[in-house]
Amino acid sequence: MSTRPAVRQLGRLSEIAQVAAKHGFGYVFDSRRLDGLPFRHREVEVAQDGGSSRGQRLRAMLDELGPTFVKFGQLLSTRPDVVPPDIVFELRNLQDAVTPFSYEYVEQVIQEDLGLTVEQAFLEFEREPVAAASIGQVHRAILPNGRRVVVKVQRPDAPRQIEADLELMYQAARFARDRIKALAFIDPVALVDEFARTVRQELDYRAEARNAEQFHKNFAGHPRVKVPRVYWSYSRARVLTLERLEGVQLKDVDLALYTIEERRRLATTIADAWMAMIFRHGFFHADPHPSNIFVLERAGQIGLVDFGMSGKLTDDDLSKATRLFIDVVNENVDRLPRDLAALGVRYEKSREEEFTAEIRDLYYRYYGASLAEIDPIQVIREVFAVIFRMRLELPTRFVMLDRAIATLGSVGLELYPDFNVFEVAKPYARELLLERFTPRRLALRARQQGTDYARILLDAPYQISDILEEIRDGQVEIGFRHEGLEVLFDRLDKVFNRLTVAIIAVGGVIGSSLIGLFAEEGPTIVGLHFLSVIGFSLSALLSIWIVWGVVRSGRL
Repeated sequence: MSTRPAVRQLGRLSEIAQVAAKHGFGYVFDSRRLDGLPFRHREVEVAQDGGSSRGQRLRAMLDELGPTFVKFGQLLSTRPDVVPPDIVFELRNLQDAVTPFSYEYVEQVIQEDLGLTVEQAFLEFEREPVAAASIGQVHRAILPNGRRVVVKVQRPDAPRQIEADLELMYQAARFARDRIKALAFIDPVALVDEFARTVRQELDYRAEARNAEQFHKNFAGHPRVKVPRVYWSYSRARVLTLERLEGVQLKDVDLALYTIEERRRLATTIADAWMAMIFRHGFFHADPHPSNIFVLERAGQIGLVDFGMSGKLTDDDLSKATRLFIDVVNENVDRLPRDLAALGVRYEKSREEEFTAEIRDLYYRYYGASLAEIDPIQVIREVFAVIFRMRLELPTRFVMLDRAIATLGSVGLELYPDFNVFEVAKPYARELLLERFTPRRLALRARQQGTDYARILLDAPYQISDILEEIRDGQVEIGFRHEGLEVLFDRLDKVFNRLTVAIIAVGGVIGSSLIGLFAEEGPTIVGLHFLSVIGFSLSALLSIWIVWGVVRSGRL
């Protein structure tokens, strides 16, 4: 019995290898070609939309491997620091859709989590799901009070399947870390760790419910954006009940029925919603895919669903972003790396000049152009390319923000060919900039900074006392890091070795001479004592070796 899991894993590994070979990645499993990876940095033919053949093949492979690998691909689409931009743009199109599970399991999960049967909990409950994903599926229902809702129910075997696939991913990550030189710049195990944390959080629907409730509060009373209400009495870790939105998913909308002006208004409404999330609420939906946006029956109104992926921007993030925006406007290009570092962007200090040059090149490529002349998708694609080339480390929330804006730009262009997400963002950015410098905001900032300085002054005597105590107790250690001294030490080592040999050679000559002068007995060679001959010969050999080493070094 104990061998069955191992046999299943072996079968799954075999399946993965076959699917990889089918899509042109079989060489990854060839130990003789461990450097030929899809992520390897090389020239790749990129399509007009930013994708590529290898990106399309990788997306198809992950899609065929199943839901867990689809979700892993979605995570990789938020990591432009480790994945080339052409692959990032392909992976963001991955959609998590699978075959529904049977209604008997739905009844089982609802009864286990709610403590009620389906008939007791709901007045009506549709047996056929309206959507199915890797972790759960969605059913329409009606509560006993007549409220129309949708109920998201988790697959009963979802945790087991996910853990099994995670174990395989960890094995592959450890193999890649130890054997594949082309992935030396990243930590594959840490990447799988990040994915494992994310997917395990998604197994608890209460986290998504809290996100939905926050979005519902932020858009309460909004004339054009509706977020469903959470019914907490009918929601648990594996069951989530939300208000039903009456409308059509954006991906299913027939654009031929809309005038060009109606399409422009729809694109602007969607972009407006996300700009409000980013610039006003500091809490944004991280996946504005057409499947997660509804065009509601009420004219000019949209609805949002699927709140599993969200990002939060703190007030400090917005203040630092404002400082970055001011430096961009004032053409302070040399300050931009510092502004980005303050936002949490990490890069090798030894490459700071190269990073500044990359930013300057990108900045002046668009300098002086109006927003209408700039292609947002192209800009984001170029930013992702810089991130990958420089191996920049970005905070997850900003990568999610970049991904959301890129998706938003693509959605807008599909609706309205002349759509520009930057034009929609402009008034929000101006509003944020002005709000940061209002008298109230300046007074609040001054009070906060004054409090921080006062706290530092109050803590200073205690910190000085701690340092003096450590000095008194001998606990202070001073460390230093040297650079470039290895070459000097190597040269000194050679010098002292040669000096030692030279001293031995000179000593041999002197000793041999003394033996020749004072030895009265013993065999002789050409009139010299045989020990003197041996000593002179060894000294001559050592001298020749030293001279030859000096001549070879070219430092006569």
